[in-house]
Amino acid sequence: MKSGQQFLTSGVTALAPAIWGSVYLVTVEWLPPDRPLLATTVRALPAGLILLAFSRALPSGIWLWRTLAVGALNIGAFNFLMFLAAYRLPGGVAAMIMAVQPMIVLVLGALLFGDKIRFAHVLACVLGAVGVVLVAFKGTAALDFVGVVAALGAAACLAFGISLTKLWGRPDGVGLLPFTGWQLLAGGLVSLPFTLVIEGLPSSITGTNVIGFTYLISLGAVISYVIWFRGIERLPVLTISFLALCSPIVATLLGYTFRDETLSILQVVGILVILAAVVLVQPRPVKPAGVAPNDPPHSDHIKERAR
Repeated sequence: MKSGQQFLTSGVTALAPAIWGSVYLVTVEWLPPDRPLLATTVRALPAGLILLAFSRALPSGIWLWRTLAVGALNIGAFNFLMFLAAYRLPGGVAAMIMAVQPMIVLVLGALLFGDKIRFAHVLACVLGAVGVVLVAFKGTAALDFVGVVAALGAAACLAFGISLTKLWGRPDGVGLLPFTGWQLLAGGLVSLPFTLVIEGLPSSITGTNVIGFTYLISLGAVISYVIWFRGIERLPVLTISFLALCSPIVATLLGYTFRDETLSILQVVGILVILAAVVLVQPRPVKPAGVAPNDPPHSDHIKERAR
């Protein structure tokens, strides 16, 4: 992929976490309070059914358990833990904790794909974490233990979900839309029984709640996850993981715009630092001469062999 195409693909893929950055605002303002499982199920299950309407293909054989695994990580567990963190922590604190996600991906890339950990990658991880802290830190915030654990768990789920999705790819003959629908449906089905048993259904739903759920299903799931999984197919896992840091940037800008929150010079600097980290991990153009014999195999090649 040429350098211009790489940056274009990264830019398009960044739209997904940018949309997810609005989830913090939607959760607080539009959804029923303290119902992370309900939010997860309603976001994922209808979206999966909508995407499966484009194809009747369903996973079978090895892809049945692979879909359950990545669907639980990417959708079910990640969304539940993210919503739980959003309910119990200020959005900025949750974003700061989840900034460890690229570091987890960096280690997984070395273990699963044999990717070499370069100084630029470590530097980008540090810059990304520092940038998120500058953007999200509000000075004083109470740390809820459950919320902190949920944010760490969400970061781990996202890291493992990205890595396994890249490793396994998608089966031949299955398009991007149904493949995304598989994962959303799997994640929704995993969270459904927990929703019914632990939280139950709300006694009433307001018009504002309906708007919030509609937003989560359409933009927050159908559109954003199609963009996200398209990006995972085309970009290295570390690049993808850093694009997820766009979420706290959008969350901060939306808070400034709609909730009268301040936007300080340090936050602006933090946004620039995050963007610098994203640029730093962009894949380098492939040299015409090919890969040197001593270079480690790229994750795309290993992914092909893993299918």
